[in-house]
Amino acid sequence: MRFFALATDYDNTLASDGRVADATWDALERLRASGRQPILVSGREMDDLLEICPRLDLFSRVVAENGGVLYTPSTGTRRLLAPPPPPAFVDELRSRGLRHFSVSETLVATMKPAEQIALAVIRDLGLGLQIIFNGEAVMIVSPGISKASGLREALDELALSPFNVAGVGDAENDHALLDACGFSVAVANALPALKEHADMVTSQAAGAGVAELVDALVKDDLRERASRAQRSRVLIGHARESGDAGEPAELYCAAHGSVVLLAGESGCGKSTACAGLLERLAGMHLQLCIIDPEGDYQNDDDTIVVGDAHTAPLIDEVVQLLLRPPRSAVAVNLLRVPLAERPAFCASLLLEVQQLRMRTGRPHWLVFDEAHHLFPAGWAGASQTIPQTLETALAITVSPQQLDGTFLRQVNLLLAMGPSAGKAVQELAKAAGKPEPQLQETALETGQALLWRLDSPAPEGVIRLEPGSKHRLRHRRKYAEGLLIPERSFYFRGPEHVLNLRAHNLVLFVEIAEGVDAPTWQYHRERGDYSRWFEKEIGDPDLAAQARQIEQDASLDAAESLARIKAAVQERYTQPENPSMPAVLTAKNGDAAADDATADGGRQRATAANGETQRSEK
Repeated sequence: MRFFALATDYDNTLASDGRVADATWDALERLRASGRQPILVSGREMDDLLEICPRLDLFSRVVAENGGVLYTPSTGTRRLLAPPPPPAFVDELRSRGLRHFSVSETLVATMKPAEQIALAVIRDLGLGLQIIFNGEAVMIVSPGISKASGLREALDELALSPFNVAGVGDAENDHALLDACGFSVAVANALPALKEHADMVTSQAAGAGVAELVDALVKDDLRERASRAQRSRVLIGHARESGDAGEPAELYCAAHGSVVLLAGESGCGKSTACAGLLERLAGMHLQLCIIDPEGDYQNDDDTIVVGDAHTAPLIDEVVQLLLRPPRSAVAVNLLRVPLAERPAFCASLLLEVQQLRMRTGRPHWLVFDEAHHLFPAGWAGASQTIPQTLETALAITVSPQQLDGTFLRQVNLLLAMGPSAGKAVQELAKAAGKPEPQLQETALETGQALLWRLDSPAPEGVIRLEPGSKHRLRHRRKYAEGLLIPERSFYFRGPEHVLNLRAHNLVLFVEIAEGVDAPTWQYHRERGDYSRWFEKEIGDPDLAAQARQIEQDASLDAAESLARIKAAVQERYTQPENPSMPAVLTAKNGDAAADDATADGGRQRATAANGETQRSEK
């Protein structure tokens, strides 16, 4: 379910001539029975609403005085969200002959054309007040106070997001209300300007229109209507290159109900595309829960991270952050969770998150980075632990073949990147039980993808994915200090292949490189192995280009070339003051193994690192 609440205006929306029809009350009863919460958002004074509205108990919260008062019917408590009108302002209104106005806890209310007097007083006294119109009614309130600000306070108390609210109104002061909601509705008797602004216009007026909206919510959660609304769609990319004739067509997916699989090899632009998509979702004020097996995400203005290379994340902490998120995204770092235990950990987390979603609709998007760590192909527990309906999610992986079919059968949109994009389409079709589409061989450039909506028989074609506005190199921490899987690690083997020293990150690469003998270093240098690894597995073409120049410079001996490649790595990646083996490798085997790993002597340290790696893999 997407819509968990209905925020409705009172006069000329819910009520006509101040009275709510019995049929409209019945509709609100149906809304509550469906598990949704009605919220009343009115410009009327709170005491006035208590007098004229006999069924305030039906509402989870009441926002009165155009955002100035928040009332909880179940407890009878009210909270002022704005200061009272300045006494000097009220006195001056009277002194200028205005007689017909009222003063409430947070606003002054009058009727047109008295706004001219009010405006003159505000100007002459130099006050920071604003005038808001509601049909013929005029309200003077503190700046920043509106139906939108009041609704936000109500939703905070209910632990709901505006994205999960449908709002309905009829007049000028309802523009702010509708803007604050995930879906906007104007009743048939609304002002033309509000109708143009709304995602939906009811066929009936006032309370009958609200009942019409309630029935649509209960019937199908506004699925078809909401999917067409601009505020309910997220940009994926463009159908044609900008250089082609005409403007490239923008392509979107639904911000709710999309289960997206982003598949492609390293270096195809997958990380950049993913970062752009997440940035746009966060820009829509959607909450993200990112399950991050390799420590790719860091605390910043948008993301708070739970867990690190030394401490496993606590599921209760994740849930609490999602309930009252200080940031728009919560990333769950699984570096400290052993590889074999990650699917079970993810399953336990999903159980809690799904329950939270059932209550609040949040987090809006589940993001499974390196999804093959979490839902590996052939995983025995997949059918029991993967929710029957993921509803809205993004999974990132190298190939669909690495994911369990239970998960793949829920995917409804594929973005396939890189040289194996066509193969990814065929693999997903097979897993989903669909006929394999016939594809023309197309070479995809970096940042391009095949877009396939699985309700269509074949992909729409090649698109250019929309990047984010922020430029950042993802995986920086993982590549520097994290734990790359064996097939993506660098192995120092030497010309006779007598060594098998695995560097699963850049810190260990530098450490082991300093300890190997010159023939071993030169062997890999002459083969171009360093630049190839930086480009293919680290995904850093700039570092690869620097290394390639160093590899090909015949004037450099082994020691000089090593020093230059080491400097290039350290310039682009932050190295710890005392680089040592990450804690995820040493914790299982105790202090003795850690001592071995940091022992003095180049070859001894490299050999210890390789031995520890081999033990951890076992």
